Parts: sequence; structure tokens; C-alpha cells
Amino acid sequence: MRRVVVTGMAGVTSLGADWPTIKAAMQAGRTGIRYMHEWDRLADLRTKLGGAIDDFDHTTIYPRKRARSMGRVAVLAVRAAEGALAQAGLLGDPRLRAGRAGIAFGSSYGSTAPTQDFGRFMSTGKATGLNATSYIRMMSHTTAVNIGVTFGLTGRIITTSSACTSGSQGIGYAFETIRAGQADIMIAGGAEELCPTMAVVFDTLFATSISNDSPRTASRPFDEDRNGLVIGEGAAALILESAELACARGVPALAEIIGFGTNSDGVHITQPTATTQAAAQCLALEDAGLTPGDVQFISGHGTATDSGDIAEAQSTHAVFGDRIPLHSLKGHFGHTLGACGAIEAWLTIEMMRDGWFPATANLETVDPLCVGPNYLMGAGESLHVEIAVSNNFAFGGINTSLMIRRC
Repeated sequence: MRRVVVTGMAGVTSLGADWPTIKAAMQAGRTGIRYMHEWDRLADLRTKLGGAIDDFDHTTIYPRKRARSMGRVAVLAVRAAEGALAQAGLLGDPRLRAGRAGIAFGSSYGSTAPTQDFGRFMSTGKATGLNATSYIRMMSHTTAVNIGVTFGLTGRIITTSSACTSGSQGIGYAFETIRAGQADIMIAGGAEELCPTMAVVFDTLFATSISNDSPRTASRPFDEDRNGLVIGEGAAALILESAELACARGVPALAEIIGFGTNSDGVHITQPTATTQAAAQCLALEDAGLTPGDVQFISGHGTATDSGDIAEAQSTHAVFGDRIPLHSLKGHFGHTLGACGAIEAWLTIEMMRDGWFPATANLETVDPLCVGPNYLMGAGESLHVEIAVSNNFAFGGINTSLMIRRC
């Protein structure tokens, strides 16, 4: 089986679109979460918090003709893919159209604005607002197909729409595809746009933070005072390719994906199961030929929900014990749903290359039921990390674990 390396990375987040900007914001104690005045009209929405990317106007990024099939989530995805391709030296490369370059990309949902138009049609019988691209902007695989059309990819396409593991499954399936020889290059990742419909999903489960008066400290993964998650938005894309091709092209490998594990709980739609989460992490270790002792850092999922954080703490501790530093980035960005696995993998690689890892924002006192893992708390730390794991867990009991080696 072939080795798979990362040769390009890019993303868009509420704290910036490059690692130096994001790192500076983290070191200054900032988060990307704010009060959403736009949601004040939504009387039945308890949370009014979101990780919005305020400086990203998706309607002006690309020419109208090019962007007519793209809602905000697709524009975020295409922008991230474009940046990653540029870093990899593949923008405009004929290899993209030769049938051996593909896509594995996803989101929880497409853009929700067209959904309103379809709903209006069903309730009134009038198709006002609907046009030939309405469904394309709404469909759950809008990110993958718009990336494919924009860059002319003619190889394998894998559309992942698995809630919070959409991005990590995209990377994992791209890794498996290249390793098995079914593609040479894959654009992998995930995206999500911020919408109150996403917030109300968790609001109805009493799983959102209602600390509306203190946005910066509202998302508190693993903390005893956490009171729910905050929804965010963003995108990240990784260019994966065979190590042989990267060497032949003369481009540096930024990291190597060395293992992937995924499974499902098979028990409950919204209540996570620690034993199967642990099993997914063991699958990734086995896939990479590693032992728990080989791993030096854990990028945790850490949504700041009650049962989610507890199950994750139990599963991670069961596999890795209390030695390996662990953090969650959701205190900084909120929960970016289908984008989080890709954003966290991207930033984990940036941190491994930089040597600095931020602490979990707002984690001050660990919940007694989350005690076990070695949480990175307070200030960030300078660490030398050769191998890291990035874990994500989603609604439906979907679990993923990615093993990443620094190059």
C-alpha cells in the first residue's frame, strides 16, 4: 500500500484564514464567538451565540456566473480548496483533469436559504425564489460537486454528509483511496455555513450554551461549568497525494496521514457510546501500526455538551491514559459541525510544524466526570510532536480517528 502525504492546506475560520493570524488571536485570548444580533427576531431560539466569519462575504468572492450554483457553504469549501491547491502547486495542473484526482468532502447540510424557498412552495404553491440552481445550493453534497466543477476534477468523488464527522471522514476516505491506488490526488475536507436552523437543532435538545451575555467564554469544553455548545462556521481542505507523486513533482510533504479508524455506535442517535469511540481510536492505531505510547498529542472533539464530553473523556482515557496532552478547539471556534474535523486536522498539522499548541479555551475546572485525560489548560505550550491523533464524534453514533505524522 502507498504512503499518503499532505502537500497543501487551507481554511477559513472565525479567527482567520491562516495559521499566523489564528495563532496570534489565540495567544491574545480571543475567540471567534460573538452575540448574534441577527437572531434576536427568533423568539424561540434560546441561544444567541455563534462563531460567525464576519469578514467573509461569500457573494463577492467569485464572479456571479461562476458562483450561481454555490451557496455560502459551497463558497467556503471552494475557497479552502483553492488555497490548498495553490500551496500544493496544483492550481491549473492538467493532472486534475486526468482522471486520477478526486474529491472526498462534505458538510452536514447544504445552504438553508433555498430550503426556505422549497418550504414556501409547499405551503403556498408559489415557486417564488426557486430557480435552476436552488437544489444544487441546498443539497448535502453541494461542497464536493462545486469543488469538482470549479477545478475540473474527473476522478473519484466521495460525498460525506455525516454531521460532525463529515470533514474527518472526507480526509479518512481520501487517505484510503490513495493508499489503495484508486487515485493519486484527493481534495479532502469539510465545510459548514452558520445558520440558526443548525443552532435550533441543538437548542431543542437543550444542548446549546445560553451564556448569551458572555460570548467569549460561552463554549467551555470539558469544564464543570459548561452549559452547551456554540455553533460556528468555516471550512478546511487538505491536498492528499501519494508520496511517490509528491516526490516526483518536487513538492514538500507537510505531513503524512498514517491511519484512519471509523465505526458506529449502533445504539442511540444522539447519545454517544464511549466503548465504540475507544474502538474507533484503536482501529486508527492498528491501521497506522502504532501503540498508544507512540502518540504525543490528541486533538479532541470536545463540544462542551454534557454527555458528549463525558463519553469522549472516558473513551480517550481508556485508550491513551493520562499521559498525552489533549485539547479541543471548540472553545475558540464553536462547533463548526461538518467543517470541524477538517479544520482541526489542518490546524493540528500547523501546530505540529510550528511547535505551539493552544490550551482549550475556557477550560478552568475539569468536570469530575471528565477527569482522566491530560487536558492542556491555561496558556498554550511549546511541544515537539511527531505523531498526533485527531478525533471526531457525530450524531448517529459515527466515530472517526485520524493518525497524523509530522514531516
